[in-house]
Formats: sequence, C-alpha cells, structure tokens
Amino acid sequence: MSRFEGSFLGAEDKISAQAVMECKICWTPYDPAEGDDYRQVEPGTPFLALPDDWSCPNCGAPKEQFMVLEDPGAEPVADAARLDALTARLVAEFREIWHAKMRDVPMVNKLLSVEAVGFRMVDGRPLGVLVSPWFMNLVQLPGEGEDWSGLTPGTKELIAFPSGDYEFIHNTRDMIGGYKACSLFSPMGDFSTQLQAQEVARAIMVALFDEGHRAETDRAADIRAEREAALAPEENDAPSLTDAPTRRAVISGGLAET
Repeated sequence: MSRFEGSFLGAEDKISAQAVMECKICWTPYDPAEGDDYRQVEPGTPFLALPDDWSCPNCGAPKEQFMVLEDPGAEPVADAARLDALTARLVAEFREIWHAKMRDVPMVNKLLSVEAVGFRMVDGRPLGVLVSPWFMNLVQLPGEGEDWSGLTPGTKELIAFPSGDYEFIHNTRDMIGGYKACSLFSPMGDFSTQLQAQEVARAIMVALFDEGHRAETDRAADIRAEREAALAPEENDAPSLTDAPTRRAVISGGLAET
C-alpha cells in the first residue's frame, strides 16, 4: 500500500479517529460514525483502521486519495503531537545532564531514569511532572506563541491551581528554552522503582486539580518551611513511600505535614 497522501502531506498522526474523510475524485465521504455498509465496515471504524484494500464505494479510488472533510478530534490530536515533541526535548535535555554531570553524584538514585509523566495542556500551556534520578518537579512549559527565553533563572512565581498556590522557579535550558519548575521531591532516595515514581507523579497530577486538597494555610509557605526542616542536619527521617501517600503528602511532594 502506498503512503496516505490525501491531507497533511501524509502525516497520519494528525488525523484523529473522528475524522470524516472525502474522496477527492468523486467527493464521496467516509464517516467513521456510519462505517461502510458496502464493504461491511462496522460503524465506529476510524478511516485509518480501514483495510488496506478498502476503496471508495462510489468510484473505486484507493484510501490514499481521500482528504479530511472535517475532524472534530483534530485539536486534541494536534495538542498531543505538540506535547510529545516538547516533552521529548525536555527529557533529552535532562538525560544529557544526567550523563554529563549527575551520574557519579552520591545523592542520585540510579534505580530511576529521566521521564516526563502526565503532561497535558492546562490553560494553553503544557504541565506535567518530570521524574529524574535526583529530583521530581512539576514543570510548566510555554504555550504556543509564547517566548520564555527571557526568564530570569531563580525568579520565584506563585501559580494558582484548584488545590492551592504553588511556588515555581524560573529557569532556561538550551534545548527547551524557558520553563517553570515546582520542586516536589529531592533527593529521590525513597523511591525503589521507576514505577513507584510514575504512580506518585500521576497521583500528584490528579490531586493538583482537586479542590479538596486545598490547605487552609498558605501552601507555598508550608512547603518552604517543611523543606527547610527536612534539610536541617538533625533531620534524617525522610518520608516513606512504602504506604499510599496522604492527600497533602502527595500534592506537596511529601513535604507538608499530614
């Protein structure tokens, strides 16, 4: 089968499962909600899932000659593709740091790897959790058309979410430009597997948007105070992750009191 050429220069990843396609020879549409009685294609079958030998039921034109007529799912597909590209660069940036600078640092957890978890578009900007062998951060990236290359590293900013206000630190890197990060865990010694880190990261992304997790006191101040206490020399009892974290422990990265 030759490559699909009808729309987007053959980029199939830009066509969603909801796309209604149209034959560019005779203008016959294919609607996935209806399927194709002539070829016994069940309703709900996306265009890209049609058999390789499927052709226009009216003129016999092959799949490659169909174009997008309308696509209700196009925006989510585009957002997903953009997220994939941005998070790939983010991960590549920090993998390079891992291999170049961090591998032999005693504080790192070599059971873990750099991974972007739970990223999604929030108010037009990508937001998710970046897991690495030496930290876990909430990371916000610029929205489409925004230029954060001029951010001043170290500048602090409170960003509001349904569960409270969180302190983000501005930074810039070569591959991804400007970004904002909120520290959740550092160091990462309490995690015994990558899966465990992934599960906590996903729980954080859920709890972040749950108003039931809102603290009665200022969350940023809580986090700062607890972090300072945790870093004091006499404090050696790091939070355990062997049990399911409490709601406040999850959303504050284990730094707020339960």
